[in-house]
Amino acid sequence: METIQLTGDTIVLRSMTKDDLEGIYACCQDERIWMHMSQTLQTKEDVQAYIDLALVNREKGIEHPFVIVLRDTNQIVGSTRLFDIATVHKRLEIGHTWLHPSVWRTAINTECKYLLLSYCFEQLQFQRVQIKTGHENTQSQKAIERIGATKEGILRNHMIRPNGKVRHTVMYSVIQDEWFEVKQHIEGLIRKYARD
Repeated sequence: METIQLTGDTIVLRSMTKDDLEGIYACCQDERIWMHMSQTLQTKEDVQAYIDLALVNREKGIEHPFVIVLRDTNQIVGSTRLFDIATVHKRLEIGHTWLHPSVWRTAINTECKYLLLSYCFEQLQFQRVQIKTGHENTQSQKAIERIGATKEGILRNHMIRPNGKVRHTVMYSVIQDEWFEVKQHIEGLIRKYARD
């Protein structure tokens, strides 16, 4: 896949590269990040393996990993990706998103989803984008619902976390027919963040 850079008001989403090792490692040390995630990045070796696998999957065309970078400082504050890419069906998923706690409850995650959804619907011309999260991650569920995604249901006993606990997965989506309305809604949220 080609290199992608999506620029918003406060962040840039750019394709992950091997050169992002130090920036990701510096960002991922707060253990609160990994509380609801299916993996944990603790060491430089963990981060290296994370980047290597992401780039292999990018070459296969099944994922596209991004780093989330603050425009003002060029500092990496998290990562996200497009994955489960099914070009023939014009659908994919946004996920594997994590952010440093210093930017939680800011406009950054909303702007991140806005940039990715815009890219998926307006440039790729896809018909469906799905987003999922764990049943215990109520903060993530509220964030997904806040941007206007539709809750489709719960996949029971869907995953087993590294600690052995079973995760039920809450599934959401936005489809092409809804995008204009969802886009306007998210733009309103971003303007509200700018005022506050």
